[in-house]
Amino acid sequence: METILEVLPAAGRSRRNRQWPDELKARIVAETLVPGATVNGVARRHGLPANHVSSWRTMARKGRLVLPAPEGPVEFAALILGPGADPPAAAPLSADRVEIAMGAAIIRLEAGASADRIASVAHALTAGA
Repeated sequence: METILEVLPAAGRSRRNRQWPDELKARIVAETLVPGATVNGVARRHGLPANHVSSWRTMARKGRLVLPAPEGPVEFAALILGPGADPPAAAPLSADRVEIAMGAAIIRLEAGASADRIASVAHALTAGA
């Protein structure tokens, strides 16, 4: 049987919202990313409403909450952009070729790239920023 802990406010004091440190929020969110873990299960284990944990996950996705480094081995996914074709050895930049510079990275898209392609690359670059 699971024990339920109920916290009652002290006499004369109204209920106050708890302030959770970002480090604790990040550790709790990281627990939800473990294979097989659920937001409800993690929230229940920490005595939190599931919607709090869900909103913290959203903060992490938007880069407003930095998650701790994974404890286990890090896995990488392959990145496949499309059918492979050997680019020209020294293709000169032309007026119809798009170049996106972000910090030290420069992304050069194929000549005649569609607006959708340019938008998806720009969105992917700013998603992590």
